Amino acid sequence: MTAHASPELVDLFTTYTSSADSIGARLTAVTSRRRADDPLIVATARDFALYPGGGRPPTVEGFRLSTRGFKELAGISHLGPALATLVELAETYGDDTWRASAARLLGQVERSRAANSAELWRDVIAVEAYEGREQAIADMVDYGCAMTARYLRAALADRDYLSARTLREDYLDGGGGAPPPVPLNALMIATFFLAGMDVAHRVLRWFAEQRVDWSRAMVVVAGQQGRPTAGVTWNTSSVAALLLGASRYELALDRLYMAPHAPTFDTPVDGDLSAVAALEEPLRRIWSHTRATVVLGELMFTGYPRYTPDGTHAPDVSDPAVTEIGEMPVIHGPDDWRALVTRLRMVLEDPRQLLSGCVTDYAVSQLVAADNHPAKVVVPGLDGVTYPTDL
Repeated sequence: MTAHASPELVDLFTTYTSSADSIGARLTAVTSRRRADDPLIVATARDFALYPGGGRPPTVEGFRLSTRGFKELAGISHLGPALATLVELAETYGDDTWRASAARLLGQVERSRAANSAELWRDVIAVEAYEGREQAIADMVDYGCAMTARYLRAALADRDYLSARTLREDYLDGGGGAPPPVPLNALMIATFFLAGMDVAHRVLRWFAEQRVDWSRAMVVVAGQQGRPTAGVTWNTSSVAALLLGASRYELALDRLYMAPHAPTFDTPVDGDLSAVAALEEPLRRIWSHTRATVVLGELMFTGYPRYTPDGTHAPDVSDPAVTEIGEMPVIHGPDDWRALVTRLRMVLEDPRQLLSGCVTDYAVSQLVAADNHPAKVVVPGLDGVTYPTDL
């Protein structure tokens, strides 16, 4: 059967939308021109770009993969999931390749442990936000590597030892068997928090220097953030958390648009911002087109309930009776381990979450409260914790 379209009705459709000269396109163009002097902030997976408006050139601040210490800490953060993956391969799938992978991980853990030192963190990695904590970080890394190596050696010596039970009891959180002196869950939270604190410290300072008028800011989080399913809503995006914190929570959520299909730019090389500048107009059009449709709601449906963004709602898991949640739980403080470890579970189970964004929003809020002084922030799982270094 041959499909047939009515040219007359299709033309009616394109009169309003889906054509460059449509009525909708006209509203987008007018909206965009009216806001040409407003600041536009665009976040990619790696960088923030600020387009001041009025034809002035953009500025860019990198905040993730190209920054100091991120990958080094991520390697430690991933030790728990790495061991859990070996358990899954062996127990669920009966895949004997777990043994070769375990041996490889053991060799790399031992190599990393040998390279780790307070001097490495202070003089080589040299993250400003970690100043004064370098010895504590080195001790934590040493402990994480030692405990991981201990577990791997036991598993390689006895296949029956490799199990979900021993992983939890002897490594992650204790509670039976040979509980670890410090649960490795604490180490995972500390490393995620440190990474988030460093990014937040630099981003908060950079935005403060830009003196953004947040009441007029047009904000777009563009492109893929982490895994393909992650970070596409306000309350699952660590980038959104950074932006809200940078504005000291003055940025209205209805000015922040998540645009996973928007064009992005690569991290500028040697100060060349030409590719960044070329995207200003199309990115302004994306924000303006979205805004133009949003404002029609009040015009057309005054008197009906309006949509109000509620991206900050967080469930409370302090009650042990709470066994299921749909959003990240609220953290009541650096010792709220039920909420903190629940977040570790949630970033694995919820495909919307960024794995590295486990506690970024909490780190941001603590830095904002401390006027962006990292030394005044309590790092859960690090500050006040003594990691044994004689294992």
